[in-house]
Amino acid sequence: MIDTYRHKGLRKKLVEALEEKGIKDEAVLKAILTVPRHFFLDAVFTEQAYSNMPFQIGAGQTISHPFTVAFQTELLALKKGDRVLEIGTGSGFQTSILCEVGAKVFSIERQRELYLKANRIVPKLGYNAKLKYGDGYKGWPSFAPFDKIIVTCGAPFVPDELVEQLKPGGIMVIPIGAGKEQEMLLIKKDQEGKLSQEKLGVFSFVPMLKETAK
Repeated sequence: MIDTYRHKGLRKKLVEALEEKGIKDEAVLKAILTVPRHFFLDAVFTEQAYSNMPFQIGAGQTISHPFTVAFQTELLALKKGDRVLEIGTGSGFQTSILCEVGAKVFSIERQRELYLKANRIVPKLGYNAKLKYGDGYKGWPSFAPFDKIIVTCGAPFVPDELVEQLKPGGIMVIPIGAGKEQEMLLIKKDQEGKLSQEKLGVFSFVPMLKETAK
């Protein structure tokens, strides 16, 4: 894994493009500038790694647009040390961004192939995320409650288990919709456990799948 001056220059341009699209959180922008996205893609995509595009990463899944990664991360309003549950490890890029911002990350992946890949690359980059192969609908009760929850796949509904595992005062970011497009929801749980939600635009994610793949 080689990170050249060219790659760093391309990341700088990507960060500038994300700023133009409205991303303001300095910690998020710094994380995008720091984490080499091309490490998470096949070598054939290296030159295109810093364009605002999704790419196939295997098992019928994709790595999200950098804007989507930055947008969801910014919505979490992360503080250093926040315990974050991520549903959909995928390539491990979003996981690494969360770690770089300073979160303690617990990430679940349904596709074994992707879980194994992420389990190799994320530690190589020096990040200490806890990764699990399993059903994201169930969350990770043994490490709950979480300050923040981020779902990086299209869910047909908000799973009750995830709501239960969100701390009072916590935030969940989840794309909801069973079709090709989903509505991004920002869900907040107040100190009494009451939920409020805000719709923040239409995105396109691969579907959130239930049972673990064999």
